[in-house]
Amino acid sequence: MKAVPIRSWRERGLQVGLFELGGLLLITPGYRWTTGEGWGESVGLLVLLSLIATTWQAVYNTVFDRCEARWAHRPAHLRPWRWRVVHALGFEVTLFLITWPVIVLWTGWTWWAAAVADLGLALAYTAYAFLYHWLFDRWRPVAAERGA
Repeated sequence: MKAVPIRSWRERGLQVGLFELGGLLLITPGYRWTTGEGWGESVGLLVLLSLIATTWQAVYNTVFDRCEARWAHRPAHLRPWRWRVVHALGFEVTLFLITWPVIVLWTGWTWWAAAVADLGLALAYTAYAFLYHWLFDRWRPVAAERGA
């Protein structure tokens, strides 16, 4: 059986970097408005969460893509809509478990308040991730499919 190509580390870096930059630009104003936190606190926390998410996203996407290539025999850019939903939700649920304690420590909020804030961020980022990854896969299909 022919090996299914996955993204190179260079492509993965571009994918993750653009995702996090776009997310910060789109999500920070809404977070600041919703929480009433100042720009410095909002940007500081979201940059920290972004660094955590960047690291986790590179690992998560690579593992997900390898599993998909092995079990479904297809590259990421051919992922059907149902699996795009699974991909986005899986990432956000696991990221939530990582970032929830960080929000508590950064803000001093209760666990409940931090969970609500993190859930809001997760919902916003899930919708963004779904759309972003679909667009990215259309813009930059896996290298072997582009003839590289």
